[in-house]
Amino acid sequence: MHKDKKHFRLLVVEDNEGDFFLIKDYLEEMILVPEVSRTVSFSQACQILGDPINSFDVILLDLSLPDKNGLELIEGMLALDLSIPVIVLTGYTDFSFAVTSLALGISDYLLKDDLTATTLYKSVVYNIERNKNIISLKESEQRYSDLFHLSPQPMWVIAKKNQQFLDVNEAAIRDYGYSYEEFLLMSFSDLLARETITEADTPTLLHKDGSKALLQGTFTLCNKKENLVLADIWSNSIKFKEETATVLLAHDITERYNHVKAIEKQNKLLREIAWTQSHVVRAPLARMLGLINLISEESIVIEEKITMIKHLINSAHELDDIVIDITKKAQQILPQSIENDKQDPDH
Repeated sequence: MHKDKKHFRLLVVEDNEGDFFLIKDYLEEMILVPEVSRTVSFSQACQILGDPINSFDVILLDLSLPDKNGLELIEGMLALDLSIPVIVLTGYTDFSFAVTSLALGISDYLLKDDLTATTLYKSVVYNIERNKNIISLKESEQRYSDLFHLSPQPMWVIAKKNQQFLDVNEAAIRDYGYSYEEFLLMSFSDLLARETITEADTPTLLHKDGSKALLQGTFTLCNKKENLVLADIWSNSIKFKEETATVLLAHDITERYNHVKAIEKQNKLLREIAWTQSHVVRAPLARMLGLINLISEESIVIEEKITMIKHLINSAHELDDIVIDITKKAQQILPQSIENDKQDPDH
């Protein structure tokens, strides 16, 4: 029979000499070179497990030790929070006790009377691999938690069925003013503003994979101070505490929207000024040039020249009013342009 060549580090917590050697024989029968350490009491186990030099893949625990036994021993071992699978090896045949032990967090529960080299080996290998998967899952959940809670952009987790908030990050609490507890009593619809900034500002449902509906688009939201926030929302489906949910990320585009509107207003004024210069200014200016040419004619009598001068003065006043109107429109643009230049680091 081929033995497992992987390196296993095992701690056997067993005060019975005969049981320990039987366990060690079983391990050596299936594993080429198992690294087996032993303690005979709970206090010794705590001491060896507390030393950072020692590292184990699995703990094999007898439930009858001199200083602790039964449920108290299990709770004490699990309280060490070592992220190491604990396999109980015991003579207790009480089924309810076995169920309780597993419910508390014991990885496996094996009866010594039924123990064989194969069953012990399978339990060791299975629980080591399962523990690796559990650790990997916890690390993945921690990465999600870090990405979610440390994100500079407001983020929420909402229930798919009713859009109730299930989780919220610090950025959302900061930007929208509600506490974490207040958010959990709200739904996404409670953030939607009754007033809208844009005519097209309505919730959009994007359906993917048939039944999955994701919130996506531009929304006008309202913070606790009732200030409107125009936000681009992105979303994705996730599982949150065994519940089908949606994670939302909001990017505040209010400032960008207002900047674009300001530019559009400036462009409109510039177009009006350009049209005024090319059309309105030309009319009195053309009349003035024509009158000046006529006045210079020697054939025109003095009475007619006086009348032309009056028309010339009227056209000059008309041109002056047009210039004043252009100046006023230009002054509406100038303060905004100066403010934009202040905000632009290149100016």
